[in-house]
Amino acid sequence: MDRAVDSLLDAYRRAGLRIATAESCTGGMVAAALTDVAGSSDVFERGVVTYSNAAKTDLLGVSPETLAAYGAVSEEVAQEMAKGALATSQADVAVSVTGIAGPGGSEFKPEGRVCFGLARKGRPTRVETVEFGAQGRASVRLAATDHALDMLRSALA
Repeated sequence: MDRAVDSLLDAYRRAGLRIATAESCTGGMVAAALTDVAGSSDVFERGVVTYSNAAKTDLLGVSPETLAAYGAVSEEVAQEMAKGALATSQADVAVSVTGIAGPGGSEFKPEGRVCFGLARKGRPTRVETVEFGAQGRASVRLAATDHALDMLRSALA
């Protein structure tokens, strides 16, 4: 993954853009993947891990009403997380991740469901949900990290 992340950081560097992350179920794994590369500080602006609903509200401005209406694992919350990360940072692009890594889940929100948000200054915020399935906590978190990095790549298109 290092070579792919290095390439991603180089693309952001050439574009003159900075990145922020807002993570829940990945617990900072996206930020860690980005900062594992030496010299990433000129591209990576900040990462916020907001595992609890209170942290999502306090640090990213996610609305308590949105959390109550849709739950933390929802595209609505992922959108507000990404927008909040952009608004509270000096970044140009922000990616958010919120989901159920497992074990467990419910009939309505199964294990492996992860919602993502991608906010970029001057563009509409994009959200999507991926069903990774009940492949185990570590696998879901790694797959979600990879998907978030792919979304950051797509933001440059």
